[in-house]
Formats: sequence, structure tokens, C-alpha cells
Amino acid sequence: MRCLLVEDDQRTALFIVKGLRQAGFVVEHASDGESGLSLALTESFDVAIVDIMLPGLDGLTLIEKIRQNKVSFPVIVLSAKGTVDDRVKGLQKGGDDYMIKPFAFSELLARIQAHLRRSSSIMETTSLTIADLTMDLMKRKVFRADELIELQALEFSLLEYLMRNAGNALSKTMIIEHVWDYNFDPQTNVVETAICRLRDKIDRRFEKKLIHTIRGVGYVLEERTWDL
Repeated sequence: MRCLLVEDDQRTALFIVKGLRQAGFVVEHASDGESGLSLALTESFDVAIVDIMLPGLDGLTLIEKIRQNKVSFPVIVLSAKGTVDDRVKGLQKGGDDYMIKPFAFSELLARIQAHLRRSSSIMETTSLTIADLTMDLMKRKVFRADELIELQALEFSLLEYLMRNAGNALSKTMIIEHVWDYNFDPQTNVVETAICRLRDKIDRRFEKKLIHTIRGVGYVLEERTWDL
């Protein structure tokens, strides 16, 4: 899952980014409204978290412009202002939720997950299954032939992206953009290394291989017995 965070306070931003990454999100951070708007209109995100008091373009105007451009991902508003009028204004401008600072990260994460479950991109999906491989998205557990597979957070995110796109060829660049942050050099072997570790856990001990290399293109997860 990809999250856009627009927050100018660096301490708050680091706190949120760290927590979301540990929860398996890829986070793109903008520290001002104009940068946040540019990202929202040019990149693909599943959810956004927007502070109200931003340098340049304020958060409410940013949200309003996002909605004017028909961008529909859920937006959670962050603000130190907690009056009823403030909350109503945030929702009227296009926010889906409103959280008052200071806040507990566990509550922010719970609200994000609730909005994602309700969004059309998720369609209430709580599990993914390909052949005998099953991923429980709520409990963040993976099973192969009823055997629990222990995955690190990044490995879980990589497998989730492969499973959500089962049968589709995914290039290294596509994988980097959806699983890692943009500061990774596309010329490095980070994807190959991660795929190798994932194969070791998902495929090595099983006769039927699910993660396949498409030479010159990238990778695909599907149920077959040959490589291209």
C-alpha cells in the first residue's frame, strides 16, 4: 500500500513514516502543500495524510484541489485545531477523517486500515490466494499448503504486490515504485535480492513454483510449471 504524507513538522513526519513503514506501507513524504499537491496529482496512492498548517498551500486548499481533480483516495486530516467548526470544515473540503494532534499512532493506523477496507481499490478484500499460497491481510500472515511462512515486513509487501497482480508481468521499476521508496537506484540489484529471499521462503521447499522470471521483462507470480 502506498501512502502520501504531507506534513511540515519533521519530528511528526518521521514518527508517522517510521510507523507506517513498519506496518508495511510505502510512504512518500512532502513537507509543503505545493509538493504534496504535485505528488497527489501525478503519482498513485491508496491513502493520504494531510496536515492543515502547511507552508505555502495550506492543507484544506490542497485537499480541495485534489478533489477538484477527481482524485478519490481517502484523505485523513491532521490538525492541532479541534473545534467542531474546524472538523466540519476539514470534512467539507474533502477530507474523509479528522485527527487532532497529539494522537496515538495505533489509532491513526486503525483509521487508515478502516478507510482502505472501505475504499473501492480494496473492495473489502481480507485475503489473497494463488494456488496453495494464502495471504491474510488483516493478521499479516502467509501460508503455503497450510504451513506458516515467516516473512519480514518488506517481504510481505513485495509478496502482496505480486499476489495483487498475479498473472501480470511486473518490471523491476514497477516493483521498486510500489514496494520501496523512490530514493532507491533502479540500477541496483535490490529487487533481485529481495525476490531471491522471497523465493527461498515461498518456493524452495515446494514442488510447484509460483514466482517466475520473465527474461528481459521482470517477474510474475502465477501457477505454472515453466519459465519464459
